[in-house]
Amino acid sequence: MSGLGQPTTEQQQQLARAMGWCRFWWNHALNICNQTYKETGKGISRRGLNALLPRLKKEYDWL
Repeated sequence: MSGLGQPTTEQQQQLARAMGWCRFWWNHALNICNQTYKETGKGISRRGLNALLPRLKKEYDWL
């Protein structure tokens, strides 16, 4: 990747936050998928998971 410099400190912080959000959402969604499958024997759709995001954003203001 010639021509690309290192990210600034601010960019590094933004990237770290974004990765943290992604990791949190992945783990939360995985837990919901596993729990739903145990309870119903069926999975949950991407649309079903995405519908949970607005509520989650209200619960966790850092999202």
